[in-house]
Amino acid sequence: MKIILFGCEGQVGKEMRHLFQYSPDFYPINRQKVDLNLEQKIRECIGEIKPDIVINAAAYTAVDKAESEPELALQINGIAPKIMAEETEKIRAKFIHISTDYVFDGRANKPYLETDKTNPLGVYGKTKLQGEENIRAISSNFVIIRTAWVYGKYGKSNFVKTMLKLGQERETIRVVMDQTGCPTLAENIAKVIKKIIETRGKDSQQEIYHLTDLGVCSWYDFAVNIIKNAHQKGYDLRVKEVLPILTEEYPTPAKRPAYSVLNTSKIRREYDLTLPYWLESLERYFYSL
Repeated sequence: MKIILFGCEGQVGKEMRHLFQYSPDFYPINRQKVDLNLEQKIRECIGEIKPDIVINAAAYTAVDKAESEPELALQINGIAPKIMAEETEKIRAKFIHISTDYVFDGRANKPYLETDKTNPLGVYGKTKLQGEENIRAISSNFVIIRTAWVYGKYGKSNFVKTMLKLGQERETIRVVMDQTGCPTLAENIAKVIKKIIETRGKDSQQEIYHLTDLGVCSWYDFAVNIIKNAHQKGYDLRVKEVLPILTEEYPTPAKRPAYSVLNTSKIRREYDLTLPYWLESLERYFYSL
């Protein structure tokens, strides 16, 4: 089975490359091979390889920067997936696309279901939702996976790497305590995508799934446990305390959903998954470094 992976240098993408490293029909595509700003290049890539499955792990994820670069965010998050959907549809391939919790406004009081109303707050969420809507309008065989608070060994930056950097530079770190979600290890997302492929292959689907690690925490809780694990691992850190603050004390260009917990029961049920608790994943992450 031929598989194309767009976004192979990102957090999830590199984990996917590791899982499929011995497959002769796996084609990892980075921005040097295909610039997602160039629609014709996307079409040519899919048209030449003629894959059975296209995975899109590429995204414009700079949430705050997107507010000042809406056109670029839309091109990567909204238009590029549309082109991929059009080309996969031509060759009757399956399209697996990674989306985000930011398609919701965060005003819920219980974990979001796949069927809940979307209402993104900022440019990033709006462009990601546009990508979802384009795929659903075009593709007859797709899987959209919404995830949240992703971190891992790879990629330029994530919350864990930021906290470790600040922990080396400062004695006090202030972190928002009134935004709630669930940290999700990139490796876990990649493994589930692989299981979806192994279980369903090219079988026709039109599904949206929510996928995160289990549990709930605030960014503050996450930061405290990052520093705790780093100390246990022997990191040389300056930080002496992590202090909780309110969102209003840390203004950012983009509004963020206050509640980003996703209900993962659908994907767990359909694929007989046992997802890890977020603290277990965080400990495993530090153990693997």
